[in-house]
Amino acid sequence: MDCATVRQKFLDFFESKGHKIVPSAPLVLKNDPTLLFTNSGMVQFKDYFLGNAQSSYNRVADTQKCLRVSGKHNDLEDVGLDTYHHTMFEMLGNWSFGDYFKKDAIAWAWELLTEVYHLPKDRLYVTVFGGDKADHLPVDTDAENLWMQHIGADRILYGIKKDNFWEMGEQGPCGPCSEIHIDLRSDDEVKKKPGKELVNNDHPQVVEIWNLVFMEFNRKADGSLEKLPAQHVDTGMGFERLCMAIQKKTSNYDTDVFRPMMDFICLHSNQYKYGTEAKKDIAVRVMADHIRAVAFAIADGQLPSNTGAGYVIRRILRRAVRYGFSYLGFKEPFMHRLVPLLALQLKDVFPELHKQEEYVTRVVHEEEISFLRTLDRGLRLIENFNKAISGIQAFELYDTFGFPFDLTSLIARENGWSVDENGFKEEMAKQKLRSKADATKETGDWMVIDTDQKTEFTGYENLESEIRIVKYRMIKQKNKELFQLVFDQTPFYAESGGQVGDTGVIESVNEKIYITDTKKENELIVHVAERLPESFSAAFIAKVDKRKRELTMDNHSATHLLHAALRQVLGTHVEQKGSLVNEKILRFDFSHFAALTHEEMAKVETIVNEKIRENILLNEQHNVPIDQAKKMGAMALFGEKYGEFVRVITFDPKFSVELCGGTHVSATGKIGLFKIVSESSVAAGVRRIEAVTAEGAQQFVNGSLALLHEIKTLLKNPKDTVASLQNLIEEKHQLEKKLEMVYQQQAHSLKEYLATKATKANGRTLILEKISVPNAEVLKNLAYALRNQFDDLLLVLAAEVEGKPQVAVMIGEKLAAANQFHAGNMVKELAKEIEGGGGGQPFFATAGGKNLNGLDAVLARVKSMI
Repeated sequence: MDCATVRQKFLDFFESKGHKIVPSAPLVLKNDPTLLFTNSGMVQFKDYFLGNAQSSYNRVADTQKCLRVSGKHNDLEDVGLDTYHHTMFEMLGNWSFGDYFKKDAIAWAWELLTEVYHLPKDRLYVTVFGGDKADHLPVDTDAENLWMQHIGADRILYGIKKDNFWEMGEQGPCGPCSEIHIDLRSDDEVKKKPGKELVNNDHPQVVEIWNLVFMEFNRKADGSLEKLPAQHVDTGMGFERLCMAIQKKTSNYDTDVFRPMMDFICLHSNQYKYGTEAKKDIAVRVMADHIRAVAFAIADGQLPSNTGAGYVIRRILRRAVRYGFSYLGFKEPFMHRLVPLLALQLKDVFPELHKQEEYVTRVVHEEEISFLRTLDRGLRLIENFNKAISGIQAFELYDTFGFPFDLTSLIARENGWSVDENGFKEEMAKQKLRSKADATKETGDWMVIDTDQKTEFTGYENLESEIRIVKYRMIKQKNKELFQLVFDQTPFYAESGGQVGDTGVIESVNEKIYITDTKKENELIVHVAERLPESFSAAFIAKVDKRKRELTMDNHSATHLLHAALRQVLGTHVEQKGSLVNEKILRFDFSHFAALTHEEMAKVETIVNEKIRENILLNEQHNVPIDQAKKMGAMALFGEKYGEFVRVITFDPKFSVELCGGTHVSATGKIGLFKIVSESSVAAGVRRIEAVTAEGAQQFVNGSLALLHEIKTLLKNPKDTVASLQNLIEEKHQLEKKLEMVYQQQAHSLKEYLATKATKANGRTLILEKISVPNAEVLKNLAYALRNQFDDLLLVLAAEVEGKPQVAVMIGEKLAAANQFHAGNMVKELAKEIEGGGGGQPFFATAGGKNLNGLDAVLARVKSMI
């Protein structure tokens, strides 16, 4: 049974049991502050369990893309080293929201595994929750008795809380779970040791394939448990492990989920035969696994970067590139060549990658090129280390150049050098403590004041509403105490879709509470305040900051016009890849592989302003079926999770039709004016335009005109300002040339003078002098000129350069070959005298500092050193 059939049989089975089959949510999360990525199948259903939203269906099933590479669930360092961990994996799941519970969940799981997939019953084991005294929870005898209807008691094992009590986080819905394990060992091995002794013991062939979670409790902030109003079922089955079991393999990587990519990697690695060398096998597995995580994260809208989720994706890609570089001989970019293969393999189940194949391929390719350059720079930096790599140096290689410690260690071993692993671990621990301190957030329990219900958003039509506070909680972050308030209805727009959250006030007869931000936590609209009301029962009026909202709407609607104009000018390959819309500016990221020319930007700007002057009325449609919206031509963004019904924003059906939940102007004329401020690159294949509208655009134009007026005044109001500036620039260029000739003459004279100051001692030519030079380039040229004259040179120049101290150390070719002196190490010591730092190559190094009076001390120090 191939993997595509395995997946389809799961979905067909649960559809036959009355489940609605729903699409996978994106890998990258937008409105969940607790997670960077979707790390389990239940993430897209959290609001149903938390009671923040009501599902349209009581039973659903899906296959969900998951990523476990950060936070509590972090499998990254295990991936490739073993045969069953992955970065991205598929989780097959079925859910019940207050419908069926343990009986049906257990019966259907057994039916699917044994009657549909025909897994051997005598190789299956199940675990049930064995109770926990601290939580006053008994053994889950209900699940145990239900399992006994399908499997022998000797195959039912009690599990501890760590394995058999599932929790969403430190707080929230939770409950006992029942795991299904399979023993894939040979008959001979089974006879030697029964599988029940290896369950949950990290054996690569005795593995968990399905976890049935029975959600019936809520974990409060104080650690206590309370019963949920309704009982739910949340199951997750590892697709890759299931395929391994059905296809009778001993490794996930031996299934047809991975083998096509692994065979391709081996073919292009000098036709390496997988299974020949352990380290090369690990590299093949790492590359085949990691491309899945990287490609789908990019397709879902997360570009590699240096922060947050983007940094995680960059680390995954670099780990794969490094393995290919070190063990398989891939010295040129290769990972991007796996993207088309992956896109074709999964186009029917996850079509988003196939639709963006060229874009994702180019982003991965550019990232590879960048890292391979960094890799080369890092390797050259290692060459300057003196046979020992300190913990700080190893951490610098990791943090600055993306070198995992094992790569640094490998290179050191190849050169016979030592690496301070403990020192590296200390630096890593310091970084984690810094990160933890920044991210630490204490969250209290929700205090329910009134009937807890989904907040109605009234802010499309009104900026003021009478509201009731239905619940609140305290949060503490960076030692600042804040409060989150939830209302029965609200005019405050919660940050989402790139649009910032509203601010404003809630007022009663006696007090005014300032709302400093409005956020979305999944589907819950949360208002942030610095204090609580004196009376929760008072009647409040919520008032949005009108001016801020209107300016934000100007920018948001202009973003839609910009998107349409870009597609018209550049082509329909343009897709939104990110945005920020606030009261001051709009920022729009989009897919395009070249900088916009001045003419293209002018054309885009003209189109947008024409549409503004046309004063096109907003056509706002609510609750449009998603398929109907797509037929209307509405642009859906990759990486966004849309429901069955959507809101469609149209400014002329022939120009701009988008799915959008944000707030907009009633007619484009309200935007007034649109001006592009900048155009730049964000990442490979992604450009960014920043622009201003309305008052911001007027201020920008006025500022530009004022600057032009000032320039004209300085040039004494010439008739042709551009020609006058060009003449001025040319005059400056000619004067610089003449000045450079003077510098060269002075440098030649200084070089001749320094040569006369050379002294011979102990088989070397010694020049130690304090000088003054116009710039650092002259200092460098002097050092090299003297090196060409004396092959046994030891030169130290303590120089004043543009009023600041610099030190240059140069070692002649003959002296450098003897390894008696190391310029880089010497200059680091000498830099202390001028309160600075520096470095360089073994034969030439420079340092800068702050203390000009320390130059004499530099020369005194070097005399003591040699």
